Amino acid sequence: MPLVKVVKFGGGCFRKPKGVEQIIAIIKSSQPVPVVVVSAIHGCTNLLLEILNQALEGKQNVHLALNQLIARHLQLISAYPETVKKRIKQKLRQKLNSLKNFLLGVSLTREVSPYLQAKIISYGERLTALLLQELLLTHECSAVALETDALGLITDDSPHQASALFPETTTNLSRCLLPYLRTGTVPIVTGFFGRTRNGQITTFGRNGSDYTAAVVARALQAEKLELWKDVPGFLTADPQLEPQAQKIDHLSYFEAAELSYFGAKIVHPRTFEPLLAAPIPIEIKHLHSPHAPGTLISQNSHRSQGVIKSVAANREISLLHLLGPGVGYQPGIIASVGQALADEGINIYSILTSQTRINLLLHQQDLEKASQKLKKFTPGIISSVIREEDIALIGLVGEGLKVKKGIFARVFGAVSRAGVNVEVISAGASEVAYYFIVKDKYLKPAVASIHQEFFGQALSRAVNGTSRP
Repeated sequence: MPLVKVVKFGGGCFRKPKGVEQIIAIIKSSQPVPVVVVSAIHGCTNLLLEILNQALEGKQNVHLALNQLIARHLQLISAYPETVKKRIKQKLRQKLNSLKNFLLGVSLTREVSPYLQAKIISYGERLTALLLQELLLTHECSAVALETDALGLITDDSPHQASALFPETTTNLSRCLLPYLRTGTVPIVTGFFGRTRNGQITTFGRNGSDYTAAVVARALQAEKLELWKDVPGFLTADPQLEPQAQKIDHLSYFEAAELSYFGAKIVHPRTFEPLLAAPIPIEIKHLHSPHAPGTLISQNSHRSQGVIKSVAANREISLLHLLGPGVGYQPGIIASVGQALADEGINIYSILTSQTRINLLLHQQDLEKASQKLKKFTPGIISSVIREEDIALIGLVGEGLKVKKGIFARVFGAVSRAGVNVEVISAGASEVAYYFIVKDKYLKPAVASIHQEFFGQALSRAVNGTSRP
């Protein structure tokens, strides 16, 4: 088997023509010839969802909508000769013929199944792959756009949070992709979606192309997975909250997964799932600084001197408090609540219980639906449902949090010095992460104070540390 490198370009990389030219340069200079995985161009998935919603309401002029999609892609190649733009426009329009029929059907029936919705929004990645294929061919680089449903990236039956099935996917991808690499042709693979054994299109959730890239890397036994972004890598904090935040050189899979789960929108949280069985290193690379080292993510643990590697923050959360006498001791209550919310497609980030209260940490967009669902739930057990908004989560991530003495004292000493009160604390669910909740208005001073405590002195030494013996 040849040496394989998988490179993935996120939607932010396709934001401007300059980014597209940088992508082409990176691919052409890559050794060995890479397998490329692409996201939809910036804003395309949202546009597809908007078009779909308007079709459901019977308000959408389908032809006008498709012209908008094409125009969005042509903006990225405005500097190319007219002959090239005309050829690519024709290719894109041909690709959209089937989408046109789907949208016309939706506008007539005013309904869409979850699988049809998945198929419609998959066109963002299909268009990107086709666009990049044509541009690489224009630059005399042999390339072919390949769609994951045709390749045989097989998933379970979940339409919008699917998981890849191995070893079927391994067999299919190896058979289809490796011959291209042997001939020096760049395979451009669509991210974000796969298909069930019955041929239904499924997606891996928003921004799920990182997960696709990990699946491809595992299937091909890649030596490395590069995720190209419009940011330099994981940072010690959100730079909008802490301007002194610095790039982190190394993270373990578990540290990176926790940071992603807590709200660091660098890598999709599920990216690491396929790699636990095939420890392939991941490097986050900055599109516009291609030779600069990014954040390396691997199976190995590297404990920093200060233990904490990053102070993550998430403002998109809310708490739902379920009150009732002895509610925390009711057998099966947690399972019943969880199932009730799962039936509504609501994910629970975390659950904390006491004798009289169950606290659910949810995404703020799910709060209203969850509240209404649980107000009608188990009368006589839950006496009231209280919503708490305008809060924020602070996550502390680093190898050794559970064994290093004094970490909590330093963290909450820093929070106290900032004049911030802690609303909720959770520890123990992860070996490498703790989190707590504060009022949203106190998020910035709390993050700044913690960051100063752990990274204010000898920043490079504190972040990078040395490998554990």
